[in-house]
Amino acid sequence: MTIVVNPFEEDTIKKKRIHGELLRIEEKYSSSLSTEGKVVNDPVHGHIELHPLLVKIIDTPQFQRLRHIKQLGAGYWVFPGASHNRFEHSIGVAHLAGCLVKSLQEKQPELHINNRDVLCVQIAGLCHDLGHGPFSHLFDMKFIPAVQPDSKWKHEKASVKMFLHLVEENGLQQQMEAYGLKKIIQNNPKENDITFIGELMTGVDTSKREWEGKGRTEDKAFLYEIVANERNKIDVDKWDYFARDCHHLGISKSFDHQRLLKFARVCEVEIKDAGNKDEKTRLSICYRDKEASNIFDMFRTRYTLHRQAYQHKTVNIIEKMITEALVKANGHFQISEAINNMGEYTKLTDNILEKMLYPENDYKKILENAQRDLQDASENVRKILKRDLPKFLGEAKLEKRQIPKVKDDWTTAVGEWNKEKKQDLKAEDFVEDVVHIDHGMKDKNPMDSVYFYKKRDPNKAFLKNDQMFLPKDFYEKLFRVYYRGPEEKLKDAQQCFDEWKREYLKPMNPTQ
Repeated sequence: MTIVVNPFEEDTIKKKRIHGELLRIEEKYSSSLSTEGKVVNDPVHGHIELHPLLVKIIDTPQFQRLRHIKQLGAGYWVFPGASHNRFEHSIGVAHLAGCLVKSLQEKQPELHINNRDVLCVQIAGLCHDLGHGPFSHLFDMKFIPAVQPDSKWKHEKASVKMFLHLVEENGLQQQMEAYGLKKIIQNNPKENDITFIGELMTGVDTSKREWEGKGRTEDKAFLYEIVANERNKIDVDKWDYFARDCHHLGISKSFDHQRLLKFARVCEVEIKDAGNKDEKTRLSICYRDKEASNIFDMFRTRYTLHRQAYQHKTVNIIEKMITEALVKANGHFQISEAINNMGEYTKLTDNILEKMLYPENDYKKILENAQRDLQDASENVRKILKRDLPKFLGEAKLEKRQIPKVKDDWTTAVGEWNKEKKQDLKAEDFVEDVVHIDHGMKDKNPMDSVYFYKKRDPNKAFLKNDQMFLPKDFYEKLFRVYYRGPEEKLKDAQQCFDEWKREYLKPMNPTQ
């Protein structure tokens, strides 16, 4: 019997055979080890196949801890569906990271992406959030600055520390070496897999003229744009949490990450440096020109999520109350001290609120010595449970000239209003919050940093300057005011805020 092979299929087979030869030197996947992998069913991505080494990492106390840290922090107190955790998000990012790097590996064998690269990228995606504290971003953006104002601690760096701790504590060095991952690569001393994984997690800016990566040489700079993209903020971390958060929040989205993944391609792009006229190029991930609207939808999805959910007025006030409770209990539970000890940090999850709510269960002695602070913290938690929250009065969108002194101006306005109206509103009965919302790159248009290619010239990258339907501003700062004083004064408080807002937001006289 004669087997007829389609000429197009024959060409594909030849490419795959050549591609296989390129990878065989670095191949570390053996049939005996592959059976240790797992398939999990994810509500967002469907069935996800996990490499055996990823399974080993997942099955550790350090990673399992992420089951007890809510993805949206206090968002779950407002949106009942937002019950998802950092655990499933991390698995989703590992999956998408693998999809993107394997897609590039298959479509562009000239990039010489080996299986060590693939596995490092997947591990970085899996472990990028290991360093998150209780209630996710609340911990490093609100709690730590409140108790350690001079600290530069961020969860990204903590993720690297926790990853190294996880590997050592669970004896995974041999497992990693079994798959070819090492600190020193004999045939390429300029590569370091452990360093590379850490850099992928924290991010390396591939738009800088001088190459700063230590784990991989400059010819593989594009790999640093997969998990944490410092060039233009398009990365698989966002692809997962946009899709996952919209799914659990019940917010619709038009951004299609699966389509974007299909049209991703690595091209040479120009490295711009105002102080240097010499031309320099570097390999970077680009997208088909027709995907411009899809990419803008991605950035707009980020804005929408912040506006409707992450920075929701009730979420913000609950976050402030949780932060206050954590600060009051910090001295007795040594919460902030845990960031210096990954063993102790492993025990720190959202469950810290239960310890504050019922301190008598395990902390009778502490309760006797520090009853007042813990009772105050416990009362804050009880108010959240009973939805006894400060009342939202309103918000004002600020101009740059108003930002630095808005809180002082508001406090002064309350005093002046009291004198004028002969009232006795107390400044401490108001809670102020300043909210930042952008499209991912502060006040810059993120589309200005995205390179595209055309179907008929896939190796030539360019920036688009014909973008349409863009917002006037890409960044806004909101000043929100809540009232937690006596109920009978709420109407006066509302009137005070409304009058202040009308006066404060009057356009500035151009002659002033």
